[in-house]
Amino acid sequence: MTEKGTIELMAPAGNFESLQAAIDNGADSVYFGVEQLNMRARASINFTLDDLPEIVKRCDQKSVRTYLTLNTIIYDHDLSLIKTLLDAAKSAGITAVIAMDQAVISYARQIEMEIHISTQINITNIETVKFYAMFADTMVMSRELSLRQVKKIVDQIEKEQVKGPAGRLVEIEIFGHGALCMAVSGKCYLSLHSNNSSANRGACKQNCRKKYTVIDQESGFEIELDNEYMMSPKDLCTLDFLDQLIDTGVKVLKIEGRGRAPEYVAKVIHTYREAIDAYANGTFDKEKVTHWMSELEKVYNRGFWSGYYLGQKLGEWSESNGSKATQKKVYVGKGTHFFPKSNIGEFKIEAYDIKVGDTLLIQGPTTGTHELALSEMMVNDLQSQKATKGDSITLPLPFRIRPSDKLYKVVQQETAQAL
Repeated sequence: MTEKGTIELMAPAGNFESLQAAIDNGADSVYFGVEQLNMRARASINFTLDDLPEIVKRCDQKSVRTYLTLNTIIYDHDLSLIKTLLDAAKSAGITAVIAMDQAVISYARQIEMEIHISTQINITNIETVKFYAMFADTMVMSRELSLRQVKKIVDQIEKEQVKGPAGRLVEIEIFGHGALCMAVSGKCYLSLHSNNSSANRGACKQNCRKKYTVIDQESGFEIELDNEYMMSPKDLCTLDFLDQLIDTGVKVLKIEGRGRAPEYVAKVIHTYREAIDAYANGTFDKEKVTHWMSELEKVYNRGFWSGYYLGQKLGEWSESNGSKATQKKVYVGKGTHFFPKSNIGEFKIEAYDIKVGDTLLIQGPTTGTHELALSEMMVNDLQSQKATKGDSITLPLPFRIRPSDKLYKVVQQETAQAL
């Protein structure tokens, strides 16, 4: 629950590296899938039932709320599994479940677990909010609404005192950043028709991200397109109008990306955390926005647009396949030891060279993800400016590493292509 004028920053977590990255970079809450009944069942590794206590333990230490996504279409043969998942989530102390199917909503209510309504429900008006207020305390709005429409719903909740089962005013959540689907609030059937692999069961084959040719069947004429990727929208980004978004009274800002790498989660959450805090203390300005946007461009993205929020022209499509990130990580080696008394980390170089001045990225399930500038290192027990494949290096670190933590260096995209 958030105070007036503030907003909860919700981070994606597809694995423990991303979970830790979200916690370390200022997320107020995290959402994640367990087993197969979630909308990223194949796009990310996903957690198991046995992982739930560890997730809750890590998040509770930093007062981070935990949301289980159980938001796919449910069939009869899934009913036993959803009860098992929800019972385990309840027992582990998971904060809430994000749901769209009435079977999930009904059973969560039976075991008195907090419910958040998924964007898959496609809520676009106050009457629908009032209906689901019988079951849920938080609702994700349709992605196709403008900020003006969202604000009207928030204002009506306040005016009519629409309360959820917890006895407090229903809180509204919207997507703030990340991949968009061409379908209405993500409900797409292309993958099902082409590959018998349903996006609504978390098994999207990403048909819309491919290149297509459109042909007039009467004449055989190939229609010229301004953009070859006419079904692949650019990524949503709200950072440059975050002040307007928060002013609507929305209480939760959700970052998409459970299938993304840990450094994506770290960079995006850190950037939005800074922006939200700047808004709160009155220092949100254009100069900072320019810097934040350049930071977001460093990690995976298909280009940015404001979605439907500002009521501008619809459908800004990607100009190319894949990411337009300005930076990329390349694997260098792995951790071998940590000396706690001196805070020194030891790594074995297994791939590319590194040198003093490089930007390094260290990642691991417990460590999370940390980016740092390499200012000094020992190579095979001697002070050196450069290390190559086969070398053992040590360097001072402000955090603990574990054996098998992976070491990367961060390079500009054009440099990565040349390696």
